[in-house]
Amino acid sequence: MSPLLDVSDDVRAEIGEEEAQRLLAGESAPGSYDCTSCRTPGDTGTEHTSTVLFVGEQTAVLAFAHAKCFASQVVAVSEEQLQGAVRSITGEVLSGEHTQAPPGQAVLGVTCGQVLVDDEVYSALVVEPDGPIARPGSEGPGDDFLPLLIEQGFMPVTDLEKAPPVLPGWSVLLAMGQLHAVLQPGGDGPWWQAHEPLPVTDAWRTGAAQRQSILLYAAPAGAIGQQPREDLLREALEKAAAGGVLVAAAMPLAGT
Repeated sequence: MSPLLDVSDDVRAEIGEEEAQRLLAGESAPGSYDCTSCRTPGDTGTEHTSTVLFVGEQTAVLAFAHAKCFASQVVAVSEEQLQGAVRSITGEVLSGEHTQAPPGQAVLGVTCGQVLVDDEVYSALVVEPDGPIARPGSEGPGDDFLPLLIEQGFMPVTDLEKAPPVLPGWSVLLAMGQLHAVLQPGGDGPWWQAHEPLPVTDAWRTGAAQRQSILLYAAPAGAIGQQPREDLLREALEKAAAGGVLVAAAMPLAGT
């Protein structure tokens, strides 16, 4: 029986018609797989499955995802990010939300919202862990979340009226109108990956697509909190900036 496989025109153009037909006939498609989006098992024989081609500067990797999680498409990433994707696809990276801190120490909460910067509206992500983040290898109780991000190139924010600079090598993966991951340079996999694709509003998605850029703000545990409205989120961000506990970066979209 042929697999329930979707190969988009873009993927077909990249891999060639011969390989596309081999996939559709079941000759080169796996029977089972771990979804590259939600990281749960899938079965090409019983579940509609998307082919997802990650393309770097020199290499490409074909992955598989539940069709309900991720449409068949080509995702352009840097060569370094591709190595991280390979590790994630092969199960060497922990699934779900994570950061570079020790596993299980804290989970990163991510809020999608829009912020006004210099009279222009930007789509933004606000990241806040649910507890302290220690430096890898440290046994102390301290919180090194902001220092770790500053070392990665994030900039301290003192004024929300100024857009942060672009952070080279980082990007935000958006697909089928949902947020999937924040990608970092290097071979360590995504910096943050949604346990399940995170829905975003039409306004957020439209703004992100128009600018092809996202502003990512980050603060230590307890600095922002869960805010039900964007005006309250703005107030919390301004308070964190005034307290010297907010960093930010701009990063492009990866995917659509």
